[in-house]
Amino acid sequence: MSENPEGPESYAESAVREVLMADDARVDAAVGYAALLLACVGAASESDRLVSRWQAVTSRPAVLLVPDEVTARAWGMLFAARGAPDWGGELPPLDLDAEERAHRKHLDAGGPLREQAAEAEDRAREGDLQGARCALARWAEQARLSARPDIATLAACRHVAPLLVQGTLAVADGWARDYAGTLIAALHTRYRTESRPLDWRELIERIMWLRGEPGNVPPPATHAGIDDAQRRLGVRLPPQYLEFLLTCDGLPADVAFPRLLGTAELFTGGHGVHISDPPGLVLLAESGRIVESDPLFGVTTHSGIRALLQEHLRLLEAAL
Repeated sequence: MSENPEGPESYAESAVREVLMADDARVDAAVGYAALLLACVGAASESDRLVSRWQAVTSRPAVLLVPDEVTARAWGMLFAARGAPDWGGELPPLDLDAEERAHRKHLDAGGPLREQAAEAEDRAREGDLQGARCALARWAEQARLSARPDIATLAACRHVAPLLVQGTLAVADGWARDYAGTLIAALHTRYRTESRPLDWRELIERIMWLRGEPGNVPPPATHAGIDDAQRRLGVRLPPQYLEFLLTCDGLPADVAFPRLLGTAELFTGGHGVHISDPPGLVLLAESGRIVESDPLFGVTTHSGIRALLQEHLRLLEAAL
């Protein structure tokens, strides 16, 4: 690959351009390739999330993500190894024995990536899993020389597919989530609809994408961490704020938006819970309202954390 998978922002850049600017057929191709790549690095849940969001915003059938017989074969082998998700039921069923024989002919056509894929397949079929993993490592090194390596040919190897599902092609922690999230945010920008509100994860991902930081979404708070915070604060946090914390434990600052504190940093003072740094946002625990104090604009009361973040999103979108 021309970019290191540990850099999701740079790797996703070309795919985001396709989603935002290309025709629908190329959007489908970009999403299909990304979903397959995610599945091949052991991130099945992120792959399925990307496909489900693509379907939700486009209403297009999953078969459009499968442009050729090798890609269809790849998904068939991956589903055999991990189980088919709901969207996979839209794809035509395959005779995997026949597909395995056909794929051997495809591999025999040669080329560096096919040779490494064939070696990994042979090793895995013989039960030499360590040898197969070494061959996959060599495949990955060779693949980095290409901007869009042929991942379908690798995944269509019947005995290699289980290793891919297990995450043998390792990537950095959080890479798959950030890569999928970046593309989902781009899909929502292109196919924006006012009829369906964003869920919490989509809202945060879109904010961070518009900020230019798609890989900087904090992980969610734990239930234990929230319980500790509530005991320490002596208050029960309102349900909507809990939903926010269970999506991301705080939020980085932006040019005109303060850093939202994580659960371990929240503190009480005055009439509520201080949730920002610098101070200026106070959560009223009983009502869930947030009071914003600004030296220039005075005091504004938001109905809740979601209203505050939606206003932030509106300003980010207006700046595009």
